[in-house]
Amino acid sequence: MTDFDSDEYLYIDTATALQELCGKLQNADVVALDTEFVRDKTYYARLCLLQVATDELVACIDPLALENLDCLLDIFYDPGKLKLLHAARQDLEIFYDLYEKIPAPLFDTQIAAALLGFSDQAGYGTVVEEMLGVTLDKGSARTDWAQRPLSATQLAYAADDVRYLVRLYPLIMDKLTTLGRQDWLEEDFRNLTSPALYAKDAASAWRRVAGHKRLKPRQLAVVQQLATWREEQARERNKPRKWILSDDVLVSLARQAPTNMTQLAKLRGIPPAIVKQSGNTILDHINQALALPREQWPDVRQIVRLSPDQECLADTLMAYLRLLGQQSGISPASLATRRDIEKLVRGERDLGLLHGWRGHIAGEPLLAMLEGKTALVIQGGRVSVEPHD
Repeated sequence: MTDFDSDEYLYIDTATALQELCGKLQNADVVALDTEFVRDKTYYARLCLLQVATDELVACIDPLALENLDCLLDIFYDPGKLKLLHAARQDLEIFYDLYEKIPAPLFDTQIAAALLGFSDQAGYGTVVEEMLGVTLDKGSARTDWAQRPLSATQLAYAADDVRYLVRLYPLIMDKLTTLGRQDWLEEDFRNLTSPALYAKDAASAWRRVAGHKRLKPRQLAVVQQLATWREEQARERNKPRKWILSDDVLVSLARQAPTNMTQLAKLRGIPPAIVKQSGNTILDHINQALALPREQWPDVRQIVRLSPDQECLADTLMAYLRLLGQQSGISPASLATRRDIEKLVRGERDLGLLHGWRGHIAGEPLLAMLEGKTALVIQGGRVSVEPHD
């Protein structure tokens, strides 16, 4: 297949076809990549489809029909091939969970598009439509990708998710080069391929429990113990965390701290099957947490509310941030969040906002204003910034 603009794609569901595809991919320096997966009934995402594209072909690979993907993985992990993705983080998490490695080097068109004036989370369809004039069909967005057989419409939708990445990449690079921003993304992409970003530490699982910030320190010790146990159970059984214990139940257990099976069984929302199967274990973890000395309770840094003066400073810096976004042609949300600004006002300096291209475009000017070196000025109905003595 040589007509990249056509609607054609290869469907790969045999070992022979996969070997032939990998032979063709070996000749490509740039490979577009996407995944389709489901995770509503499992802890780990279940990889259901892999899509790849080059200048010469588009292919959908069915991992549910193939026992061995080694030749394809050799392509993805080849450091000599650039991998193109859009909003890559979830795709990369799947590779880390399955193979404990991240494909690199890579180029994320969503991150890159932010430097061209798109929103910080611009969808693939939005970027394709604006840059290529192609409107993508969204009808299969909610497909259950684990079902078989997949329809021609579903496969065409999946193929389109990589079909245009290879065309977007040179256009984006040309625009970045024109703006002198072609090297700005190296740190972003390097961070995106760091394994530490995808490692799931069971000991810190309590920090992801909804509602934990409303608990007292001793109650947090209970949440910490139970969340660690839940994480380990979810991994071992490959079940969603909420199937083990929901966040609401974890928080209730921390608040009420039942000490026997009768109290535990009366707790609202806890499944009877969990009480029967794991009740004694849950009680043991609660008792262990309550017995911990104060110095071993979770270290929770309470966020101090900004003073009225600091709120005004943050509001002023947010206004300046919007002006900086307008001047640079970059969405303010791609430069910094309100939370970043508030941290800056509180005196924190170890912020991504102050490093790399964000530091150059926004961090340094914001810090200069915060330190009183510059000020916003209104003249003729327009806002500008001038040095301030």
